Amino acid sequence: MVFWSLLFWTSAFFVLYTYIGYAILLYIAVRVKRVFFPVRTLPENFTPPVTFMVAAYNEESFIEQKIQNSLQLDYPADKLQLVIVTDGSSDGTNDVIRRYPQIRLLHKPERKGKTMAINRAMETVDTPFVVFSDANTFLNPQAVRKLIAHFADETTGAVAGEKKVISQDAQAEGVGEGLYWKYESALKRWDASLYSVMGAAGELFALRTSLYEHVHPDTILDDFMISFGVNRKGYTVQYAPDAFAMESPSASLADEYKRKVRISAGGFQSIAWLAPLLNVFRYPRIWWQYVSHRVFRWTLAPLGLLLALIANVALVAMNAGGIYTLALMLQALFYGAALTGYVLARRQIKVKYFYVPFYFVFMNVAVFHGFFRFLGKRQSAAWDRSQRQSATAPLS
Repeated sequence: MVFWSLLFWTSAFFVLYTYIGYAILLYIAVRVKRVFFPVRTLPENFTPPVTFMVAAYNEESFIEQKIQNSLQLDYPADKLQLVIVTDGSSDGTNDVIRRYPQIRLLHKPERKGKTMAINRAMETVDTPFVVFSDANTFLNPQAVRKLIAHFADETTGAVAGEKKVISQDAQAEGVGEGLYWKYESALKRWDASLYSVMGAAGELFALRTSLYEHVHPDTILDDFMISFGVNRKGYTVQYAPDAFAMESPSASLADEYKRKVRISAGGFQSIAWLAPLLNVFRYPRIWWQYVSHRVFRWTLAPLGLLLALIANVALVAMNAGGIYTLALMLQALFYGAALTGYVLARRQIKVKYFYVPFYFVFMNVAVFHGFFRFLGKRQSAAWDRSQRQSATAPLS
């Protein structure tokens, strides 16, 4: 009974700490820091030359909207170079781009994945800063200006933008993914306020060009590895919530699950490749945030969910006490709600209150799947993107 009790409470601790405790401690740490270090004011007229880079693969159906959106960016035209790299694209994407002479098209017929395309494109960049954006996202007009303002601080090596999931209805994919990104946005804001964002999302982030290092061609999460490469060099990754990329949710649960599995496999790959960050003596400023926000999220928290349930069942079977019976009842209610959310989602019935537990379990199941994909080396870096719902986003 002692073993099962220890297993239950340890597992419960890691789950609660990862998803709730870390956020609370981080918020408190930020509030304390602000007492001694006031929030800095960003300059309004810092507009150095910038390369705006988009990697696109077979985006014929969306690239025209992306180009029109990019041309509306509020940044001095003589200081903004627009580059689209389309390596491997075999549809009409390049034909659309060629209609816009102000855009520099980089294309090779061989498809070697986004990472190799970005590596090749970065060799052509001659501006001090580069902004990366996905081909299927809309940006607000002020996005580039808001991102670049942070680089007035010489200690800033990269800046993460805000991701917004837009949906025209309350599908599970939209509600779940949207709620998750609101939670992530709060953590990013506090992470940056304390020291540095723990990994930038590829939808929108900016980089000090001199800090870029070629990413290994087998990298699954290139944006994650690039941003932590900045941290390893002693620079911070800041956060610009007023620079946002708007993206529609996955078209189906299957597409969203496939995307989550890929991200999870990439997460385990990244943890392995970034093993030096686990050394608190080598990276004392980033260690707590990195381990709490990223490592636990992909390792001990999902495992803790499973072990807490198993241990709880064993303890109730041994009549360990009323507290364990109550805990098992609460877990049963939670997973019952998650199962209900899954069944409703499969039937296209939209009762959003079941989607929160559903999406939480959904993400953690994908972590286990991603772990085995990582172990089996079955996740390719060359990614066939998930289908997204069609949506038109406002630009303000």
